[in-house]
Amino acid sequence: MQSRKGCAVESNIPKTAPARVELSVGQVAERSGVSVSALHFYERQGLLSSRRTQGNQRRYDRSVLRRVAVIRAAQQAGIPLAVINRAFAELPPDGVPDQADWQRLSAAWQQELNTRIRHLQALRDRLDGCIGCGCLSLAQCRFVNPGDSGTGTGARAFDL
Repeated sequence: MQSRKGCAVESNIPKTAPARVELSVGQVAERSGVSVSALHFYERQGLLSSRRTQGNQRRYDRSVLRRVAVIRAAQQAGIPLAVINRAFAELPPDGVPDQADWQRLSAAWQQELNTRIRHLQALRDRLDGCIGCGCLSLAQCRFVNPGDSGTGTGARAFDL
């Protein structure tokens, strides 16, 4: 620390690490908007971690709120929990991932989402064509029944 004249001044303030904020499962549920049972499920899947008190109650580091937010956003985008779990395995197990960690995760998911968007757009375009043609023929519609003549045993499509 320096005084106004640029001379070094000793500080009387003790240098201690900031207290680690821990939340109960109910507090995490309330703050994140996720049910307690979902948090327990995420923990069983290895997406979250907690410590247990002497009374066997779960305690989560405050950084778990960001992980839960990422899980929810990824799920809304259609990213499976297994993919989320693999991505989280590359992040620091305890503590808060930094911005570079989240950017790496985001870049990988953006590529996957872009691929998924292209597939969904192609599906949408084919559906418009199929519905628009009006054929309603399972034998002739290359989207609904590609190469299937409706013959054979078991479940199959029949010609109209």
